[in-house]
Amino acid sequence: MLRFVFILSLLTVAAAAGAVWTGYGYLRTEFPDVTLLATRFPVVTYQGKNRSPLVRLQKGKPESWVSLGEVSRVAVGAIIVSEDWAFYRHKGFDANQIKEAVKEDLEEGRFARGASTITQQVVKNVFLEKDKTLWRKLKELLLAVRLESAVGKRKILEAYLNIAEWGEGIYGLRAAARHYFGKEPSELNAKEGAFLAMLLPSPIRYGQSFRAKKLTAYADQTIDAIIEKMTQARYLSDEERVVELNRRLPFEEEPLEEPQGATL
Repeated sequence: MLRFVFILSLLTVAAAAGAVWTGYGYLRTEFPDVTLLATRFPVVTYQGKNRSPLVRLQKGKPESWVSLGEVSRVAVGAIIVSEDWAFYRHKGFDANQIKEAVKEDLEEGRFARGASTITQQVVKNVFLEKDKTLWRKLKELLLAVRLESAVGKRKILEAYLNIAEWGEGIYGLRAAARHYFGKEPSELNAKEGAFLAMLLPSPIRYGQSFRAKKLTAYADQTIDAIIEKMTQARYLSDEERVVELNRRLPFEEEPLEEPQGATL
């Protein structure tokens, strides 16, 4: 009898241990260790059209990596006011934006608006699948809070600038600055930063302006709106705002001059 009880106890302990181990493995799979970002660098590998890029974490800094100190202040400001105005105030997610997004989603009956902060975008792009489900969104929120507490704003923003997509096969701010303007990130002016920020929601679609060598009406309005926000956030003075609003981007073609003597 005692032997039977002993064997039964061992089996119970083994089953419990197995359940704990299975649960631990499940949690590790569903909730990856985002604190790795504190000591490692995300690297994006383009895999061709219609395929998600491969993102991996490596210990050594990639050659293409751009540190936050190597990016002009106005370019950083343009991206922050466009993508995540409250970046330096929230703890990983923006409750007000989520509230507005839920309202919009319910009205349209679909995931019409993501309301993802820069932190959430880093979590999604580096650690999670891209599927649009409530479970993935919940994981994204929880892991964003964890990432903020363990890593901090500076490294999160730096990671974002180095993994963001700015066009077909163009990942990271260094590649984007060189592709669109033939410059390094430190050389970007406010309007160039606003242009890059304008591209972020859909870089291939909004890249039409670059391909046509002329800003579309949407691009022009959006860039101007970003510059206005930069002035409100004090990345630009009122005088600088006027200069940037009237600045021509390097890829824009000069407007054709009316021939002298032309009649109406």
